[in-house]
Amino acid sequence: MSYYKYHIFFCLNERSNGENCCAQHGAQAAFEHCARRAKEEGLLGVGGVRVNKAGCLNRCAGAPVAVVYPGETWYTYVDTSDIDEIVESHLKQGRVVERLLLPPEVGRW
Repeated sequence: MSYYKYHIFFCLNERSNGENCCAQHGAQAAFEHCARRAKEEGLLGVGGVRVNKAGCLNRCAGAPVAVVYPGETWYTYVDTSDIDEIVESHLKQGRVVERLLLPPEVGRW
């Protein structure tokens, strides 16, 4: 058994050179919303969920992105309703949100 059942990382990287990055797409607000929702649902802590900030995850073309472990499930999202769906379906019920999956070929560019 792992320390956390699910560990979600939100890329919060910001690029000063004008290149696409998660920070330009509301990643900080999404991270905060996810942490708040996970707390409200009682999901946080050992044996539960951990919500973390991350630097560049090198999938900038799909920005904003988050990844859930175990399973290396990569998500892209648009708004807080998408985050709510990730919390409810994946983090709470263990069901991947297919419609929000980041295609495997999406990388930095």
